[in-house]
Amino acid sequence: MARSVEIKARIDDLELLRERLAKLATAGPALISQDDTYFQCDKGRLTLRQFSDGNGELIFYQRNAKAGPDESIFSKSPAPQPDSLRTLLSHAYGQIGRIKKMRTLFFIESTRVHVDWVQDLGNFIEIQTEIGNDEPSSNGEMITEMLMEKLGVSLDSLLHESYLDLISQKSP
Repeated sequence: MARSVEIKARIDDLELLRERLAKLATAGPALISQDDTYFQCDKGRLTLRQFSDGNGELIFYQRNAKAGPDESIFSKSPAPQPDSLRTLLSHAYGQIGRIKKMRTLFFIESTRVHVDWVQDLGNFIEIQTEIGNDEPSSNGEMITEMLMEKLGVSLDSLLHESYLDLISQKSP
């Protein structure tokens, strides 16, 4: 399983964030359309992500519900036929939600920065700093906090909820 330190936050000023990212990014932007289907999973989150080219990936992750830099453990597997896999997993585990988003991916060194427009929710930023299996999570927290400061991500904009949780809160 891979490990990362992550944050998610609402974006107040998208243009200012893009200006700051343009100065810091070592790669990107890359625009990626994502259709994420979530399945019932008692030990974390199980997500099938489908891309606009028809390919996908199955992702399992575990993360604490903390509004701030926090460790996530995850594993991914290619899913070359996501439509049939979605049907299979829906029958086996039950589908609990679906999130559609446009993601703009940047890299700042080895850290992934996602600027997401999420259907029915708006604009967000995610910072994801991968860390080695033997590396302390404090290393990833330090990098993430430094990038938060440089990108102008305030502590009060941080979220502990996933996009699925946020959509669920909006439903009557």
